[in-house]
Amino acid sequence: MDLGGVALRPGPPESESVLLARAEELSGLSLARVAERYGRAVPPDLRRAKGFVGSLLEHALGATASSRAAPDFEALGIELKSLPIGKDGTPCESTFVCTIDLVRIADVEWQASLVKRKLSRVLFVPVEGDRALSVGARRVGTPFVWSPSAEDEAALRFDWEELAGIIGRGDAEGITGHLGRHLQVRPKAKDASARRRGVDADGMPYAALPRGFYLRASFTGKLLLEHFPR
Repeated sequence: MDLGGVALRPGPPESESVLLARAEELSGLSLARVAERYGRAVPPDLRRAKGFVGSLLEHALGATASSRAAPDFEALGIELKSLPIGKDGTPCESTFVCTIDLVRIADVEWQASLVKRKLSRVLFVPVEGDRALSVGARRVGTPFVWSPSAEDEAALRFDWEELAGIIGRGDAEGITGHLGRHLQVRPKAKDASARRRGVDADGMPYAALPRGFYLRASFTGKLLLEHFPR
């Protein structure tokens, strides 16, 4: 339904097939066209609006979780991830999974982890990520739904347990983006002044740089090849 040329935000999709159909309707459209449909402004670049693409897709597809620690489509248990793709058809960057609770992660097992919950079922929506294109001109690609195979989960679990163990021992500052074969830890903050509570090796609290778990581009690139063989 349209109101004065601006479409109403759709309600939560009642099934995975409905969600996928909605995402497929966006395929081939420019971000400017999608934004226009829902009365959203397109930023001139993504340097100060890194969450624009994901937020726009969440709005267009009827996501419900907002910033809560849950899959974006809570009733379906499905997470939404936009996937910036370069001219060569491969991911341009790593994919954010979730923020890290630096204090509580030491008490969490893989099966109860937010990473496992977020990656149990994912709707990936490729989007052109070539920086030579204006943000509005970038087009939405063909979406696909993914769940980790037993091999994928074992590999992700291995990385998560290694990284979570380092953080849990109070050495978050010693983690670099080089650790982890498929899953990595990177800073997750709007600017360098952002801080959240962390605990050092002696159990003492300190102001730590926020961090998040990310899927490496090599991992999401593998998923693209599995769904869209060349």
